[in-house]
Amino acid sequence: MTLRTRTDMLLLACFCAFVFFYGSGSFGLIGADEPRYAQVAREMFERRGQMDGWITPVLSGHPWLEKPPLYYWQAMLAYSLFGVSDVAARIPSAVDATLLVVAVYLFFRRFRGGVEVDAALITASCAGVIGYARAASMDMALTATFAIALLAWWAWRESEKKICLVSFYLLVALGMLAKGPVAPFLAGTVIVLYAAATHEWRTIARTLWLPGILLFCVVALPWYVAVQMRNPEFFREFILQHNLARFSTNLYHHPEPFWYYLPVTVLALMPWIVFVAVAVAQSIRAWWGERKSAQLDLELQFSVFASVWLIVPVIFFSLSQSKLPGYILPVAPAGAVSLAEYLRRNLKKDEPVLKWLAVLHALIVAAPFAPAMLIAYLISQRRLPAGRPMLVALAIVFVLGAAIALTLVSRMRLRMLRFITLIPVLLAVAAVLKLGATAMDESLSARPLASELAAVETHRLPVAVCGASRDLEYGLAFYRNQPIARYESGMVPAGEHLLVAPPSARDFVNERTAGRHISFLGHYAPQDLDYYWVAAAATTPQSNAKPRL
Repeated sequence: MTLRTRTDMLLLACFCAFVFFYGSGSFGLIGADEPRYAQVAREMFERRGQMDGWITPVLSGHPWLEKPPLYYWQAMLAYSLFGVSDVAARIPSAVDATLLVVAVYLFFRRFRGGVEVDAALITASCAGVIGYARAASMDMALTATFAIALLAWWAWRESEKKICLVSFYLLVALGMLAKGPVAPFLAGTVIVLYAAATHEWRTIARTLWLPGILLFCVVALPWYVAVQMRNPEFFREFILQHNLARFSTNLYHHPEPFWYYLPVTVLALMPWIVFVAVAVAQSIRAWWGERKSAQLDLELQFSVFASVWLIVPVIFFSLSQSKLPGYILPVAPAGAVSLAEYLRRNLKKDEPVLKWLAVLHALIVAAPFAPAMLIAYLISQRRLPAGRPMLVALAIVFVLGAAIALTLVSRMRLRMLRFITLIPVLLAVAAVLKLGATAMDESLSARPLASELAAVETHRLPVAVCGASRDLEYGLAFYRNQPIARYESGMVPAGEHLLVAPPSARDFVNERTAGRHISFLGHYAPQDLDYYWVAAAATTPQSNAKPRL
């Protein structure tokens, strides 16, 4: 390994350590998915000694067949190394993101030399990659395996080395284990559309390599067969409901307009979106001018390949009737690859940057620093503040933006694009972690409330919720490591238990606990929730019941 390579790797390691790993436990698991997936992994971890422990995902003691097992297996490994915690639950995504960054670096060093560090750092600094690298979810596992698979496929396309094609099939199989059939479907679609755009039809037949297909089957299919044998309902729940029905209907109540993924893609590719758009537009324009040629230049073919890779997920998921932001994450490495290839071509020309591009990029890079500085207020008040804090934030944004724009139009031009863009990214991440972690923990996570409940109980009690969000329900399930009953579903525990409910649910609580002794224990202000002790129904006579809430 050369000194330059060691220096590059050290730079990438430090950057990934900060943006993916640092402060990952400074706020608790957020939303419904993070604590739910973390809890499924914990229950599988606790059952790992059983024959079925590594096969059937389990939540609250019942099979949970919505997702394949790759994330759960990774989290189980993290739990075995670091203990069960929210930090350990997030480690798999951070590791996957780091592997993706390293793969991009190695690919560009071998096949597109000169911008390998730029390519890797652009990938690592995309907002979508940073966000999901810090989340306990399947999205980063799918994105990393899918992106590295496509890079391996192109490496085979250019080098003809079978080991690269073997890697492609292996990684697509891992993508199948990360999130299901969407991985091989998207990979196949990208390759077919690339072949159509470049008249490389023979490449499709050559890709369908029997040893590779057998490798895919050997890696991807055993778990699917095993889980189906142990859970006959798996095919209906996973394939029919959570893949086909989720795509074709609004079964899971995530409706969004057709254009939903356009702004989501813009956000995922922040702060590079301006130059990514320029890179893709330049590639499409060049392809359009040469589309009738019998043989396109290999460099142009790679640009077309990267553009198709970016466009296919946007179109595919826009057709889905169920839309969530994480679905579109595979566009982030595609955008980074497109931009890195654009830089490789244009750095040689050393042409000036158009002023309007410089100004627009500067605005987009600098603007997020204002909400990052005011993140605590934004989370607690659901709006940006007026007055001096806002003026100070805007002044800093103006200075940053002016410095970025002036640097881009100076003699240094695109050579400084990486540096002047990454500095605000690092500052924004640091600001969010330093200024917003406590607010996010208190307002968006169940962790502080779980600690309060543990402090007031004299012995471990069941917990129920009423009128609370699913986020809180699954969060309490993870931090308490116990099933959470829900009053609205008729699951009112017969024994004594703790109850968490907003003040607006008091009448419903009174109705469901008629004749039972209830004690108010406290109020959790950040999420406007009350919590109570509720006596056992069989041991509290009606005449001794306390006044209603």
